[in-house]
Amino acid sequence: MSDKRLYQTVARSILDMIESGSYPPGTRLPGERELAERFNVSRVVVREAEISLEALGRVEIKVGSGVYVCDPATATGLALPKVTPFELTQTRLLFESECAALAATMITDEQIAGLEATIEKMAEAPHDTEDGEDADREFHLQIAKASGNEANVFFLKTLWRMRTEIEPVKRVYSAVCHADTSHRVNEHSEILEALRARDPGAARNAMRGHFSRLLEALLDASERQAIEDARRRSSENRERFLKSAIGA
Repeated sequence: MSDKRLYQTVARSILDMIESGSYPPGTRLPGERELAERFNVSRVVVREAEISLEALGRVEIKVGSGVYVCDPATATGLALPKVTPFELTQTRLLFESECAALAATMITDEQIAGLEATIEKMAEAPHDTEDGEDADREFHLQIAKASGNEANVFFLKTLWRMRTEIEPVKRVYSAVCHADTSHRVNEHSEILEALRARDPGAARNAMRGHFSRLLEALLDASERQAIEDARRRSSENRERFLKSAIGA
């Protein structure tokens, strides 16, 4: 079974646990390790299942605390559109830059400390691990929360769902994140410093700079992928035509 089908199956199983009443609203779900053992899957699959359920409003992921069941009366699901990695990143640039500017005007010291903690997790996360991605997601989510607008929080979660559930987007983002994590801590630290200074303009520019560089990295990754695909097709054609010539 593909990873996509697998996490969807696990998400359905977790949802069945919730809807059976085993885990009423406000309760904490079992940890990733326990769920992975229960469903005989990797912790990565469990994490993707939980993220998809959070996008539907059925659970809330609290980094460092766990995953908590939400009231189903507030749950809302959205079908995802067909978007490219570039379209998604362009939207994130426009939306999250303004979100950061708004957050700069009302962010609390406690929220600043929360952002500092996520950057520390990014710095400590080994290269090419899910821990770094989790910290990245939490950083952007905390900024949306700091804006004081629940619509921003909902939209941010939906954008992240596009990033993790739309296969072409997920594939290109993964290639970029796995190949280059050197900018992650520095760029997020610049955003944090602008928020700490309560400077909306600086926060907006720092976030725009972050996504502008990401767009360039996505373009580079797509070019490399296109070159590799062309070489593969050329190699396959060469082998096929040479075999035909020998056979003739």
